[in-house]
Amino acid sequence: GAMGPDMEPLFQAWSYFRRRKFAQCSAICSRLLERAPGEQVAGPGWETGHPARARAAAWSLKTRALTEMVYVDEIEVDQEGIAEMMLDENAVAQVARPGTSLKVPGTSQGGGPSPAVRPVTQSGRPITGFVRPSTQSGRPSTMEQAIKTPRTAHTARPITSASGSYPRLGTASMLTNPDGPFIHMSRLNLAKYAHKPKLAKALFEYIFHHENDIKNALNLAALATEHAQFKDWWWKVQIGKCYYRLGLYREAEKQFKSALKQQDMIDTILYLAKVYLRLDQPVTALNLFKQGLDRFPGEVALLCGIARIYEEMNNISSAAEYYKDVLKQDNTHVEAIACIGSNHFYSDQPEIALRFYRRLLQMGIYNCQLFNNLGLCCFYAQQYDMTLTSFERALSLAENEEETADVWYNLGHLAVGIGDLNLAYQCFKLTLVNNNDHAEAYNNLAVLEMRKGHIEQARALLQTASSLAPHMYEPHFNFATLSEKIGDLQRSYTEAQKSEEAFPGHVDTQQLLKQLREHFAML
Repeated sequence: GAMGPDMEPLFQAWSYFRRRKFAQCSAICSRLLERAPGEQVAGPGWETGHPARARAAAWSLKTRALTEMVYVDEIEVDQEGIAEMMLDENAVAQVARPGTSLKVPGTSQGGGPSPAVRPVTQSGRPITGFVRPSTQSGRPSTMEQAIKTPRTAHTARPITSASGSYPRLGTASMLTNPDGPFIHMSRLNLAKYAHKPKLAKALFEYIFHHENDIKNALNLAALATEHAQFKDWWWKVQIGKCYYRLGLYREAEKQFKSALKQQDMIDTILYLAKVYLRLDQPVTALNLFKQGLDRFPGEVALLCGIARIYEEMNNISSAAEYYKDVLKQDNTHVEAIACIGSNHFYSDQPEIALRFYRRLLQMGIYNCQLFNNLGLCCFYAQQYDMTLTSFERALSLAENEEETADVWYNLGHLAVGIGDLNLAYQCFKLTLVNNNDHAEAYNNLAVLEMRKGHIEQARALLQTASSLAPHMYEPHFNFATLSEKIGDLQRSYTEAQKSEEAFPGHVDTQQLLKQLREHFAML
């Protein structure tokens, strides 16, 4: 995009902004702002222009360009830090009724698959087909567990409120403006800007997204909404967003509801639903989405929101129905295709799942996770010629060690399936080389060690697995069986109880417990 030599600099900057070349746009605006206030700019049409107005336009454009560089869509970002999880003051009922809370797993009403078929996350919900911010974090039951488990897929450190996708205070300005901050927050006269609605909106977004200074953003929004005589819905939504970030969920709810009365917007409905989900009121959020669908029929964001909530509440069949409705409106919706695909896979229909994953491949998605899933579908659909090539492609596309570990783990499963136990052993070892906290691999290695008769190694591996993943029933059950075989009945009993807690419907655990109780009764 070479520009003509005599093009107006401000228009050139605007053109860069339109084409999302924010760095060049910001540089031109900086040059315009560096000139003395009264100085005219050489170039046609600028002699008659109003210098102050041109400066205001350049200032506003630069603010918007810097904001766009670090902009994150608030609706999709939802990461709870340790503090929000463990020190939650907004609990309405300590013991929620079944089917009304996201924090109590096992309220499965839609006949969701059992943990024997579909693995569960730490919070007790079945694994979803698509990684979202809310599925990354399980609700830990103890503070110790919260600190141990990373909240995101990429860091080993538990996320605090400050980390995650929000820029830390003052760090974004270093990335986008190496010379120092563009706007000094402490010197701003917010009341002056609040009276200029056009500048105020750009400034608010800059403070909120770029500087991550929620308090000042809230002050500006409060002054601006007052100046607009509380008639501008946009400001109400922004105040709601600030309250949400500050953890004042009830105040945020009031602002979003007030904004919806003035102007019916899909975004506002999504923000309000986020508030209800954070307050652990999924049924209220569902009702809100369904009312929204009456006013915006067939809106994909609302249908997808309902499907996600059903999935989190373990009501898999309803979730699948809504994901199908999403595909009727938008047949390239990646999340819906992936979730329906994983649902078919865990419902023992790998051939149908394969069609959905192939559809994603046709749409141009080309990553490790997709090839990993294709490999598993091919294996279970008995298309063995495709399986290994898919896994090889997945390994070459893996972006980090966790992904590589998962692919090796699945290859280990494959090896167990075809009876090559030496290959399986190697694959599970490679899994642990890449990800030392892979509980499933520890459990499966223990089973292989048991077959070889190495009791002590198996015990050590199972202990590691059960401490890493207390939410999985397999390590507990295997440990209980092993302890019972070598005569350590007390250990066997405690582990079997843990297994029962993780998966109450597991028949083998029930039988083991019954045997042990009979044994203890005889003693």
